[in-house]
Amino acid sequence: MSDLITSGQGLDRRGFIKNGVAAGIGAVFAASVGTRTAQAAEAAVPAAAPAAAAPAGLGKKLTMGDVLRVAREKLYPLCRVCPECDGVACAGEVPGMGGIGSGKGFKNNYNALAAVELVMRTFHDMTKPNLAVTIYGHKLEMPVMSAATGGVTYNMGNKMKDSEYINAVFGGCLDAGSLGMAADGIGDNLDVYQGRLNILKSFGGKGMMTIKPKSQEEIIKRIRLIEEAGAVAFAVDIDSAGRAARALPGQIVEPKTAKQLEEIVKSTGLPFIVKGVMTVEEARIAVEVGAKGIVVSNHGGRVLDYTPASVTVLPRIADAVRGKITVFFDGAVRRGTDVLKCLALGADCCLVGRPLVRGAHGGGREGVALMMNLFKRELMDAMVLTGTRDVRNVSRDIIAGGIRL
Repeated sequence: MSDLITSGQGLDRRGFIKNGVAAGIGAVFAASVGTRTAQAAEAAVPAAAPAAAAPAGLGKKLTMGDVLRVAREKLYPLCRVCPECDGVACAGEVPGMGGIGSGKGFKNNYNALAAVELVMRTFHDMTKPNLAVTIYGHKLEMPVMSAATGGVTYNMGNKMKDSEYINAVFGGCLDAGSLGMAADGIGDNLDVYQGRLNILKSFGGKGMMTIKPKSQEEIIKRIRLIEEAGAVAFAVDIDSAGRAARALPGQIVEPKTAKQLEEIVKSTGLPFIVKGVMTVEEARIAVEVGAKGIVVSNHGGRVLDYTPASVTVLPRIADAVRGKITVFFDGAVRRGTDVLKCLALGADCCLVGRPLVRGAHGGGREGVALMMNLFKRELMDAMVLTGTRDVRNVSRDIIAGGIRL
């Protein structure tokens, strides 16, 4: 990881942190409790910091430093763009970018994944590992996609239009050789959802959509629109079911039975992904009803406090169903090394959320692509340094001490 400085690319994470310390952001990184962390982050923001436009043009090449600086100006105070996105400063900030309640679920995600260590092996002849995977007939340059993130008005500070954000995610992911995914808000009407689908359609349908666990009728109505847009696949984030109390009057947001899941599968020819699977039992049910994918996810720690980390349950779930269904992973993926860890523990593909929120706000489509390409470079470096030849066959032997989750 110390060799990730790329000449002319501005992709040095250390450099950003070092500069942040000089500006007072270092207090965020050093703080050990949420209150002190938040106060330090807030103190580092100028009282009247303008929401600068995404740095581009004028012949200047966009750098990661540019992206993070502008993202911080735009997202503050709902996101402080901390040097380590660990859920400490933003604990309890929902709406916002934090984890619900104590923030334990978010913090568990980050801490558990950070605790997984890699075995370095350099006695081999492999210098160009294969990063490519095929997801539902679409070849990706790496097993990394965007997670479904949304709520630009209430979660992100309303400094970007929804259409600008969705365009940045879909476009930036495609530019980096991957696929984007668009969210569905509980309060979003069909016109808003259709607007996102129109953007997806402008990219030839090369992306995925999510649907909240609404009534069966409303879900199938959205599936028809997704089919018309030519999407690659769609997910229902059933882990949003607990937000029923926040659904608008007359709307339904509910858990789903196996029978209801099977009804969704049979309603379409598109691959159906069940998001929010945290047990072996439910992973097996997803396979039995005919779903094509699951997302091992606690919804970023944003729906149920005190959940275990997604990575903690990943190996058991993957052991039970891998090869029968595509296993996506979502939960504090911050670096290419995190991707490699999750692949070793059984994931087929990782979803990235908060880093792309930063990328979109800090540099639009180009910022998202820059962030995704950084994941790609870091993953490649990590594969070379662990002797991993192919992302489709990552040995658990690269995990130091085996599985200690």
